[in-house]
Amino acid sequence: MSEAKAHQDLSPGMVWLFAIATGLIVANLYYAQTLIGPISRATGLDPGAAGLIVTLTQIGYCLGLLFIVPLGDLLENRRLIFIALLVTAAALLAASVTSSANLFLFAALCIGLGSVAAQIVVPFAAHLSNPETRGKTVGKVMSGLLMGIMLARPVASLVADALGWHAIFVLSAATTAALAFLLRARLPQRQPHGDMHYFDLLGSMWHLLKATPVLRRRAAYQACMFGAFSLFWTCVSLELTGPYFQISQTGVAIFALVGVAGAIASPIAGHRADQGKSRSTTMIALILGVLAFAMPLAIHSSRLVDLGVLVLTSIILDMGVSANLVTGQRAIFALPPEIRSRLNGLYMALFFMGGAIGSSLGGWMFAAHGWTGVLWTGLCFPLIALCVFATE
Repeated sequence: MSEAKAHQDLSPGMVWLFAIATGLIVANLYYAQTLIGPISRATGLDPGAAGLIVTLTQIGYCLGLLFIVPLGDLLENRRLIFIALLVTAAALLAASVTSSANLFLFAALCIGLGSVAAQIVVPFAAHLSNPETRGKTVGKVMSGLLMGIMLARPVASLVADALGWHAIFVLSAATTAALAFLLRARLPQRQPHGDMHYFDLLGSMWHLLKATPVLRRRAAYQACMFGAFSLFWTCVSLELTGPYFQISQTGVAIFALVGVAGAIASPIAGHRADQGKSRSTTMIALILGVLAFAMPLAIHSSRLVDLGVLVLTSIILDMGVSANLVTGQRAIFALPPEIRSRLNGLYMALFFMGGAIGSSLGGWMFAAHGWTGVLWTGLCFPLIALCVFATE
């Protein structure tokens, strides 16, 4: 593909396609999170090992970010996306029919590996965008990704209530396979110009991390924000269904749906980044993260007011996380296109590690110190990011 073709701006229809595709792909990582109980019972998985269902999916995703996404700088992108999505569809189908715990866990690992197709799609969209509107385009695509993350849990809960836990995996397998063929038909070919061997490509990632200060800084910001995000969403359902709020699983699903409103910040942040306002946008995003946890710590009233504060907290936190994510990716995608996939893989892998730390800390803090302990721990994450930001 020529640079002239690459710099023609994407049509609104193509931007929508990229956004919906990333949302549908990344949702595969989160369907099982609200279904651990029925899946464990159906596969005979020991309750103590039930957390592996989510952990192995995330491990697969991190491995894919480090070892598959960099191939976007080496192999033809459309074919790579197509193969990864077919692998994901096969793994989802296997997960839906197996009664073996070991096979389900292997399928969960493969679901994570294949779902990194989303992180090949995002730099592909950036490559096809006009540089002057790249941030806005990436913001819209990332809105789709964040909505996929947020909608996956309530959708999985509602489908499982109506049709059983197998149904969400069957539906997602069919959707992912259809998406693979749709993207192969609609996306242009993109053959990167790099001539490196695969192991040289992987070896270059450590050098890129050392030689790219903006990558390290943006990954640090987002690791803190995504850590706070993961901590909140890991524990809030436990608090909502607990003795104080006594909300049903359907109520938790509705709560999660309301939180999706925070994704509106993505295109706004991308547009501001295009205008050269990345620094102020980052500061606003980090302050929103602090505000999200400070509000429920400061406001205590009736159960209805406290619930309203939690709803507002979920929206504000999602706004901060999505704004910071898009601003970071806009900065990374402004770097040379021949290293874009490797930079994106490193960026996503590093901040997903922050998310893993947040979710594990959240579960421990909730058990040891309750919801208040979770909120104080969550507050520390954006505060740390603000301290790092102050050195910029």
